[in-house]
Amino acid sequence: MAILSQLSIIHLLWAAMVFCQYEDYDFEDEYDQEPDHQHPYYFNPNTQAGAPRFPFPVECARECFCPPAFPLSMYCDHRNLKTIPNIPAHVQQLYLQNNDIEAVPAGPFTNVTFLREINLSHNKIKSHMIDRGVFAKLSNLVQLYLQHNELEEFPFPLPSSLERLLLGFNKISQLPGNALEGLPNITMLDLCNNFLDDSVLKGKPFSNMKNLMQLNLRNNRLQTMPPDLPSSLMYLSLENNSISYIPENYFNRLPKIIALRMSHNNLQNIARNTFNLPNLLELNLGHNKLKQVFYIPRSLQHLYIEDNDIEIINVTLMCPSFDPLNINQLTYIRVDQNKLTNPISTYAFFCFPHIRTIYYGEQNASVNKSTQLRIPVFRRFLTPEEFDEAEDDHETQDRETEEDHEAEDNYFHPYFQ
Repeated sequence: MAILSQLSIIHLLWAAMVFCQYEDYDFEDEYDQEPDHQHPYYFNPNTQAGAPRFPFPVECARECFCPPAFPLSMYCDHRNLKTIPNIPAHVQQLYLQNNDIEAVPAGPFTNVTFLREINLSHNKIKSHMIDRGVFAKLSNLVQLYLQHNELEEFPFPLPSSLERLLLGFNKISQLPGNALEGLPNITMLDLCNNFLDDSVLKGKPFSNMKNLMQLNLRNNRLQTMPPDLPSSLMYLSLENNSISYIPENYFNRLPKIIALRMSHNNLQNIARNTFNLPNLLELNLGHNKLKQVFYIPRSLQHLYIEDNDIEIINVTLMCPSFDPLNINQLTYIRVDQNKLTNPISTYAFFCFPHIRTIYYGEQNASVNKSTQLRIPVFRRFLTPEEFDEAEDDHETQDRETEEDHEAEDNYFHPYFQ
């Protein structure tokens, strides 16, 4: 009996220990509390790279919040701040978005050593209110977000460590000749929704950015294609400009392009082999003035040519030959708001055996009047299950709208929207 009693005691102690290990912790309670500056807690800095190798107390600006779970981050966003608070030396991630900040002085950054990310988006910062060199001295800075401000000029100088630079939704109209030369590590550059025109690109500002993979120039004032883009580029966004022409062989030096978006421009004629790119997966040329189609690379999966002036889709131009060992990967075509009077030839299903959807929508076949194409179902190319699915799709197609295709339009990286 004595042995059983001892075993019972041990069992109870073990159960209590397990209960303590799995007791819930409410992080929301911690977030609502004011930071305790009198008794800073300690943590093991080896859990995050770049911090010193010894424990130190975590400081936090009075206006901000430094969560225990992320001791190297300081959250100062959505707090109606007008100035940048002093930044403790250990901070690596600084979040100041959605405030009323107008200036970036050097003072708050005096003791910063490890800062890797700064988010100053959605503020009221003007170019002349940024102290010269305030960012350049941050030798570990990797990400800088300044979109949705009031910048008139490109912020210069910047540290060579920078990899992601977001400057969209500002008033930038100039790029200094040497502004981008000292940024060899940039992989993503966003300059969308600014005032850039062709004169800014005459100096070929992107040519030396050997690691650039994503370039966003949508919603600017470009009339020609940007010259001398680096061969490393994979995602190019040029929507909502006034580009009317793509030079022959323009993409020969851009073999890595995966996604190309040029909707809402003035394109009229495209040379047949313009998009002969081995890695292209998404091509968006909607809302232009195209009159005919062009060669489709075998890698392409999504093609958008809606709202153009196309009357006939010549599948032979799109697919001049069929190779059973290297078949076309096209799965989706959007051709609504063109001038089609007949569906695409059934030959398309031989050339593009993976195709799942051709969205015809309404066509502008006659002046001031839209028509709905009667779309045949190609039973011989479908399994019984696929045929039933296609029938259901055709019954509901009349009710489809632009919003129904929003997921398709955002097929790639969410930033390219």
